[in-house]
Amino acid sequence: MKNPIRKGLICGVAFFFIAAVFGCANMNKAEQGALIGGLGGAAIGGQLGPGKNRGENALIGAGIGVLLGYLIGNEWDKYDQRQLSRSLEYNRSGSTTEWVNPDTGNTYTVTPREAYRQDQRIYRDVRIDGIVDGRRETIHAKAYRASDGSWQLAR
Repeated sequence: MKNPIRKGLICGVAFFFIAAVFGCANMNKAEQGALIGGLGGAAIGGQLGPGKNRGENALIGAGIGVLLGYLIGNEWDKYDQRQLSRSLEYNRSGSTTEWVNPDTGNTYTVTPREAYRQDQRIYRDVRIDGIVDGRRETIHAKAYRASDGSWQLAR
């Protein structure tokens, strides 16, 4: 890349997207993984092959990175969701379950409350304490039993 303006523009765009990754607190792990994987794949792909094909290689790398990042992030979400569902299904009111996600190292404790019926669904209020990326977080949420029998957090 001999054009310094083009190089600066590409670096600026890359910086913007990296900042967006860390600024998107509402993204789930699958979405975060897709974004990070896409950026990484584009960066790697853009460095491969002859100079005239680097743009195409960056797009191919971004596509592969998005797919792999999404799959990995989605599995992290599924593990924590399974643990939460088990706690809501089997814990007595006030009993706490704790687990550590083996992929992320994040620690969670879940304490469900008594089940109740509302709007044709069964609900349980739940307190979720976690240490996520070294930060302590507490969430008071409402979960309901979905039609497939799994427990979902109400949004």
